[in-house]
Amino acid sequence: MQKRKMVITHKLTQPQVDQIHELIPDWDLIVGKEKEIWQDHLHDAEIIAGWKKGLEEYCLAPHSKLKWLQTWSAGVNSLPLEKLESRHVLLTSANGVHAYPISETIFALMLGLTRKIHSYVRNQQSKTWHHAHMGLELHEKTVGILGVGAIGKETGKIAKTFGMHVIGIRHSGKPEEFVDEMYTTNELHTLLPKCDYVVITLPLTKETNQLIGKEQFDQMKSSAFFINIGRGEIVVEKDLVQALKDGKIAGAGLDVFEKEPLSEDSPLWEMENVIITPHTSGSTEHYNQRVIENILIPNLKSYLSGQTPSENLVDFSKGY
Repeated sequence: MQKRKMVITHKLTQPQVDQIHELIPDWDLIVGKEKEIWQDHLHDAEIIAGWKKGLEEYCLAPHSKLKWLQTWSAGVNSLPLEKLESRHVLLTSANGVHAYPISETIFALMLGLTRKIHSYVRNQQSKTWHHAHMGLELHEKTVGILGVGAIGKETGKIAKTFGMHVIGIRHSGKPEEFVDEMYTTNELHTLLPKCDYVVITLPLTKETNQLIGKEQFDQMKSSAFFINIGRGEIVVEKDLVQALKDGKIAGAGLDVFEKEPLSEDSPLWEMENVIITPHTSGSTEHYNQRVIENILIPNLKSYLSGQTPSENLVDFSKGY
């Protein structure tokens, strides 16, 4: 009788592999980053952890044994969701793993723009001693968090240590600790004019695609800073560029873009009031261990006991 099989498409340490293998000692466990390690095992893998480009033709083929897919990323918009749903494959994401590193990046961008750190770095490179017209404070300002999930919650928590007024948007409109006012996406026009900082932490779905464009930038304060660590396609990038050029907003901290890598001819690169990071806000030394301990292992225990994995189970109708 053929052994049940689990494939993990990422490089793990031996102790991490051992943690997983202890739960499935009678299974074949295939682990490795290189395609050559796992490619020939995809068609008969019951569980796959880590989605890679090109997996679809193997693990969603007619005779595939795949029953559960655990992603290594929070976003699932790049996956073939309709095919996974039609084949009744359980899908769980790595949502929540990024709460610490991304909230740190959000505040690095907010503080950097507020206290002109980006300007001083440029001045340092040219050995220029200049005040750069710095004079703003972040304390006691208002931040609007569009998408109060794990990242949004942690961002709100940190904002409170700065005495900030926190406004949030979430699909349900349900209240959340550290958020003073909660709205739904339909009330975006009410939230935006109040904010000194607008932070995008939303997933990319049909509803959020190009959610922020000219109309929304016009609703913001001219002194407001715009931070996007969600997905680039949530924002109409040409409208963002124009809003920055026209002074509709004061500046932007951007980790994600409509097309990545960001084109060398994008005007965003050379704007004095923009800080760019290359989609690295979620990077952390603890990433793999958090996925394994907080999500993969609890879900694997549920799966092995005949239950549906409940940590970050994706609702196909919502897209997250």
